[in-house]
Amino acid sequence: MAELQIKNLHVNAAEKQILKGVDLHVRPGEIHALMGPNGSGKSTLANAIMGHPNLEVTEGQILFDGEDITEADPDERARAGLFMAFQYPVAIPGVTVAKYLRMVINAHREGRGEAAISLKDFRKTVEAAMELTNVPREFSNRYLNDGFSGGEKKRMEILQLALLTPSLAVLDETDSGLDIDALNTVAEGVNTVASGSHMGVLIITHYQRILHMVKPQFVHILFEGRIVKEGGPELVETLEKHGYGWIRDEVAAGATA
Repeated sequence: MAELQIKNLHVNAAEKQILKGVDLHVRPGEIHALMGPNGSGKSTLANAIMGHPNLEVTEGQILFDGEDITEADPDERARAGLFMAFQYPVAIPGVTVAKYLRMVINAHREGRGEAAISLKDFRKTVEAAMELTNVPREFSNRYLNDGFSGGEKKRMEILQLALLTPSLAVLDETDSGLDIDALNTVAEGVNTVASGSHMGVLIITHYQRILHMVKPQFVHILFEGRIVKEGGPELVETLEKHGYGWIRDEVAAGATA
């Protein structure tokens, strides 16, 4: 399984500098949490990892499985084994869930030089993934995310995660807007998929509640475009008690020292 290395990453969006030298290393089987207040650059980092065309990398590197993917297209990154669950999944009216999932699986198979999946194997694979992630079978015939609740959209992303079993999954505020039942479903799905593989996971969030269910070994705090604090799960508890005010104070004190 591949590892992700981010080295001294500087990123601009609309000519404004958002990331100002980020270093991050996610190895196979590790669960990392990236936290920080709104506007700190968390989603920009997620989008930079996946190669969003509206972002400009001005300095630094993104390495995946030892290969420099800093300039790679998003589809190249996905075929290499990077997966991203978005904060706001897009609806595609007219395209059924089953059709979309088969198309995604075949795109990945094609990238590996494999033949398209047979209808029989596809049904078997999807049914197993649906059972694993508690997604009802009738989802297959619905149009992708069309009229889905927030929780249903997030379930669909976890279903894709289970189907593709990527080398590394980036979950960008997957917990945003979920009620406790939907959050439990998503967390259980992530834990189930992660425990059955050596997949690396990067959870990007500014809430603590999902991190009580999907427990990270490593926690990083992003503030004003830089990772300013790193530690283990105890860092989540500190943030829960004290918020981000003390981080601002530490950064301000360091700047004036």
